[in-house]
Amino acid sequence: MTAWEIKGWCPGALRPMPSGDGLVVRIRPPMGRLTPAQAAAIATASETHGNGIIDLSARANLQLRGVTEASHPRLIDDLRAHGLIDPDIETETLRNLIVTPFRETEGAGETPKSFGRKILAETDSLTATLTAALAQMPKLPAKFGFALDTGPRPVLTGASADIRVERSADGSLILRPDGHPSGQPVTDLATDAIAMADWFVASGGIANGRGRMAALVARGIVPSGCTLAPAEPLPTPGPGLHPDGALVALAFGQMRAETLHALAALGHEIRPTPWRMLFVVGAPTLPAIPGVITAPADPILRITACTGAPACPQALGDTRRLARQLAPHLVPGQTLHISGCAKGCAHPGPAPLTITATGKGYDLIRNGTAHDTPSLTGLSRQAILDHLKAPHAPPL
Repeated sequence: MTAWEIKGWCPGALRPMPSGDGLVVRIRPPMGRLTPAQAAAIATASETHGNGIIDLSARANLQLRGVTEASHPRLIDDLRAHGLIDPDIETETLRNLIVTPFRETEGAGETPKSFGRKILAETDSLTATLTAALAQMPKLPAKFGFALDTGPRPVLTGASADIRVERSADGSLILRPDGHPSGQPVTDLATDAIAMADWFVASGGIANGRGRMAALVARGIVPSGCTLAPAEPLPTPGPGLHPDGALVALAFGQMRAETLHALAALGHEIRPTPWRMLFVVGAPTLPAIPGVITAPADPILRITACTGAPACPQALGDTRRLARQLAPHLVPGQTLHISGCAKGCAHPGPAPLTITATGKGYDLIRNGTAHDTPSLTGLSRQAILDHLKAPHAPPL
C-alpha cells in the first residue's frame, strides 16, 4: 500500500485539482502557443483569481495556483474570452497534445528559411488535424497523450507521450508507439492515429482505467508495420538564443504572474515547452527579466523539484528551498531530483540521485525513482548540505 494518493488524472481548467494552496487550474494552450494577449490574460487571471503563481508542466501546459471555489467561475469566464477554454471537460481531457516549439527550423541553424516556413505551415496543419481527430479516439486513459514532433529532427523524445508523430531520416512522417524504436509510415494522420489508439485499447493496454503505451510495448506487444526509425533526435535544448527566438527557463518551472506579464509585453508569440521553459518566438535577444534564467550553466536547472510542502498536501517536506541551498554545491554535470513524497510527480522515472522527503527526514536513492529502496535514510536538511559543502566530498 502506498502512503500517497495516485489520482490517475491530470488537472484541467474545467476540472481543477485541489492542492495545499488551493485549486490547480491547468491551461492547455491552443495549437501549443500563446499570443501576447493570451499570455497577458493568463498572468492577469493568475493575479486576480489565484495567488499569482504559475507552473509550467512537463506536458507544456500552464498551471495557475491558489484558485478558490469562489474565484474559479470568474477565472474560466476571463480565460474563455481569450479562447483558452475548451467547450467541455471531455474535450479538454482529450487534448493531451504536445507540439514541438521549433517549427521554423530544427533549432540548430542548418535548415534554410524557406524550408523552415514550410515546416511551420505543415506543423500548424498537422496540429489542427490531430486535434480534430482526438474527438474520434476510443476512450483512452486520462494520462494518455500525443506528441507532434515534426521538425526535421525529433526534439520531444524525452517528453511524456504515448503516440508520437515524427520524421524519419528521409523526412517522411511516421507514427511511433512510445517505447518502440520504430514507427509506421503515415498515410493519413487522423486515420492512422485513431487506428493506433484503437489498437492500443484492443491489445489490452488499459487496466482499471489506466495504461500507457510504453508499458504495453514492454510486454512485447507492438502494432504491425513499425519498421521506420525516426531521424536522429536532437539533445534536450537549454536556455539561450535559437535560430527562431529565445528559449528561457524558470527555476523549477515556476514563475510569478509579473514575469509572464513582462514576457507578454515583448510582443512575441510564446510557446510553452515540456522542458519547463518558454520559447519566445522571434525574440532577437535574451530578455533581461527578473525570474527568467537565460544561462544554460545555472546549476538550479540541474535540479528537478516538485512543489513540496506546504503547497502540496501529500508532501512530507520542503523541496525547493532545499534545492536552492544545494544548487551551488553540485559538482559540474551532477543532476538531482528532490521529491516531497515517494510519488515522484516531478520526475517519475529513475534519476542518478533522488532525495525523497519522508516523515523521518530525507531518504537518498541512487539510480532509482522516488519510491525505490534508499541508500541512506533519515537525513536532515543540514546533513545533506554539510556533505555537499565538505572539501573534496564525493557526489552524494
